[in-house]
Amino acid sequence: MNDIASWIWVLIPLAALSIAPFKMWLRIKERQLEKQSEMTAEKSAQYAAHTERLEQRMRVLERIVTDKGMDISDEIERLRDSDPAPRIEERTR
Repeated sequence: MNDIASWIWVLIPLAALSIAPFKMWLRIKERQLEKQSEMTAEKSAQYAAHTERLEQRMRVLERIVTDKGMDISDEIERLRDSDPAPRIEERTR
């Protein structure tokens, strides 16, 4: 019995000293999770914007294909002029 009591007096301070590193580890993990969620939200917003641009382009292509009464080259030029996405020539400048 005396042996157990002496170990308890050793273990109590060790437990108290091990709490501080554990708290620091938890804070580090929380920061990592926050950064990861921020990066995920940013990527999600980028993908949403990219998807929106692709959907707009698909709508333009659908209009070109389905409008048979118009001259296709004039329609392409008109849509190209109204397209907010930068063209390849503008990106290289």
